[in-house]
Amino acid sequence: MKKISNKDIKDILEKNVAEIIDRASLEKKLLSGRKLRIKLGIDPTSPNIHIGRAVVLRKLRDFQKLGHTVIFIVGDFTGLVGDTSDKDSERPMLTEKQVRANMKTYFKQAFKILDKNKTETHYNSEWLKKLGFKEIAAIANMFGLHEFEAREVIARRLKEGKRVSLREVLYPLMQGYDSVAVKADVELGGTDQRFNLLSGRVIQQNFRQSPQDILMTVFPLEGTDGRKMSSSWGNVINIADESNDMFGKIMSIRDNLIEKYYKLATDLTDGEIAQIMKKRPLEAKEELAFEITKLYHGEKKALGARKYFKETFQEKKLPTSMPAVKYEDVKLSDILLKAGMVGSNSEYRRLIRDGAIEVNSKVIGDPNFKPHPGSIIKIGKKKFIKIRAK
Repeated sequence: MKKISNKDIKDILEKNVAEIIDRASLEKKLLSGRKLRIKLGIDPTSPNIHIGRAVVLRKLRDFQKLGHTVIFIVGDFTGLVGDTSDKDSERPMLTEKQVRANMKTYFKQAFKILDKNKTETHYNSEWLKKLGFKEIAAIANMFGLHEFEAREVIARRLKEGKRVSLREVLYPLMQGYDSVAVKADVELGGTDQRFNLLSGRVIQQNFRQSPQDILMTVFPLEGTDGRKMSSSWGNVINIADESNDMFGKIMSIRDNLIEKYYKLATDLTDGEIAQIMKKRPLEAKEELAFEITKLYHGEKKALGARKYFKETFQEKKLPTSMPAVKYEDVKLSDILLKAGMVGSNSEYRRLIRDGAIEVNSKVIGDPNFKPHPGSIIKIGKKKFIKIRAK
């Protein structure tokens, strides 16, 4: 175990931390020099982990750097049920096929942040699918319905007459039992997870385990449109995004979010952030985009992404390389669909209607337009494709 300093403890307990339960206990554990078991679970409700969710992953990495055992759980079972802790309406149940598809690269994405060789990994179906009605009833008996109803989101939904399913009541029990299964000393999560995290403490004590301490990171981080970052809203910056795309998305965030992004999504110190924030917003944002892209893609690709953004969007130059497709005497919609540049005819028509498709720097308004050989097509702000000459 690495010898822990007062600065280490201060950083662990304060940087991007919203609440700790209980702080005195956790601080004592950290000072004891004992190797702790630190747990974090993420449900694969979408195929990608975004940088808002990465805030807690990076906190998990901080514990890992101090020599503690970090446990990363992909909630393949809880993902089927669905957590509605931060939702204003019931989350639809996913199918096993959807969950399998979503979680395909979750560990790979997490290892962009965590040290693969020092991470204990699990799928929570390992233990949850073995529970029967008898075990679930015993766990459910540890809680009263009034405790669940008292949660802010649930209380609001009930007041508005919205449906709250019994399935949603079971979710905190499952997440709490995860802590029993891995014998967690500490669980990490966002502030939206507070009730679920506390459930783990209750269930552990009923299984004669010491109750885990809880560290909640700041949540949420707003997305590219200013709302809470959410895959269902499409406003996310994913840690698996290609470097040029990641850089461009960060450059599109609102100026009033720049400092928050620095604090939650980079490893810069408060002093370094304060110096950067003295610059003009455009400069500060460009440095932000570079720092975040560097975290996930390395300095070389981050430099390339900055160069690409400047030439393509600030200096109005075309990228030096772009996908090319074979010329065919067909409509532009057919070419873009075949190339995978648009997902459907309805998406294509919407882009045309919004003036978001240009051919050779001219906005296209005719959905039946046919491009010539050698044409360069621009879709939105970031996508380019070239039609090869005959």
